[in-house]
Amino acid sequence: MGRFSGKTIVVTGSGKEKGLGQGILQRFADDGANCVVSDIAIDAEAEGVADELRGRGAEVATIACDVSDPAQCQALVDGAVDRFGGVDIMVNNAGIGFMMTPLLDVKPEDWATVIAVNLSGAFYCTQAAAKAMVAKGGGGRIINIASQAAKTGFPHMASYCSSKHGMVGLTRSTALELGGHGITVNAICPNHVTTGLGQKQNEYFSKLLGFPSVEAYLENMKARNPMGRPGLPSDTAAACAWLASDEAIYVTGEALNVSGGEEMH
Repeated sequence: MGRFSGKTIVVTGSGKEKGLGQGILQRFADDGANCVVSDIAIDAEAEGVADELRGRGAEVATIACDVSDPAQCQALVDGAVDRFGGVDIMVNNAGIGFMMTPLLDVKPEDWATVIAVNLSGAFYCTQAAAKAMVAKGGGGRIINIASQAAKTGFPHMASYCSSKHGMVGLTRSTALELGGHGITVNAICPNHVTTGLGQKQNEYFSKLLGFPSVEAYLENMKARNPMGRPGLPSDTAAACAWLASDEAIYVTGEALNVSGGEEMH
């Protein structure tokens, strides 16, 4: 019996192998939670993520969701409730972080796409999950996967940084409104994690900053970090597990750095 036995966790953007969402679900599956794998499409890769979680002993549902569509976000939560009886932990992880463009070249439609997924998607899923949690009673946990870019600006990432800064504001505001229902809302701000999305950032910034190779860029990244490495999915997953646990019942409205000391405010 794990500490999340009988609990149900929904993680958006969790259908990619070796992705941050998968890493979060793996941690909760090992702790006994029912897991909902969700991504914009439930393709063979997402089914593979689900099968791997089942191999860990978890009960798993797969539900497609384009988080930029509020109706699909509501359907995601409704599907989890129908399958498992409720949603105890909602992790807003879906995001776009690969549209790096100089400020003067950002197209309005690209700005709108990033905000729609990263920020509006977190709002729609938070609202849907909170309604289900309030209706069921007993509280709940909402965790927003923000970024170091929620606290620090980066060149060529105006839309991404803006969306992640906005996610911290969303976290704080919703924490105030939902605390009376026993629902905590927190954000996690990881530094760079080399997932599939992170690899695209590595390739872009290694060229932008004049490094001879991606490997040289990564070595420089390690040297700048007090702990000598970039983040791992398991680092963020561990923070999620703590925030979802009983030990963190009195922690809400926080934006927790998980960066090896790279980000300290």
